[in-house]
Amino acid sequence: MIKWLKSLLDEEPANTAQDTNRMVAALLLEVARADDHIDASEMILLETTLGKLTQLPAEDIKNIIRETIHSVDNAESLHKFTRHINEQFNLEQKKELLLQLWHMAYADGQVDQYEEHIIRRIADLIHLRHSEFIQGKLSAKESQINK
Repeated sequence: MIKWLKSLLDEEPANTAQDTNRMVAALLLEVARADDHIDASEMILLETTLGKLTQLPAEDIKNIIRETIHSVDNAESLHKFTRHINEQFNLEQKKELLLQLWHMAYADGQVDQYEEHIIRRIADLIHLRHSEFIQGKLSAKESQINK
């Protein structure tokens, strides 16, 4: 599911891979907290997704999340996070990231209007078309139904 991002990280210098980890974690966190509540299922999904992505030990994943929470709390806009994504990701990687954002939104069983809004903003900032936004939503919803 996230082989694309793992292969990207394998080819990057360590600091760029760390930046990518943080940027992806930040965007996932933005979606998780869009409804003013980070559900336990959302934190589990965040840890699982980052674990698959980085293959780092659980403690390192928790450190990335702690650092990212601080960054997200102090961020003035999403541009800080999406700029790096635009520099590092190709179209397919951006679409897969969008899918992961939708999975995060569905982690607690429902998509809140604020979660959908933040995903829409992120999709715009990473230059994805509305059709790609909708396709990601439908794909994540279908996999949620098939669980």
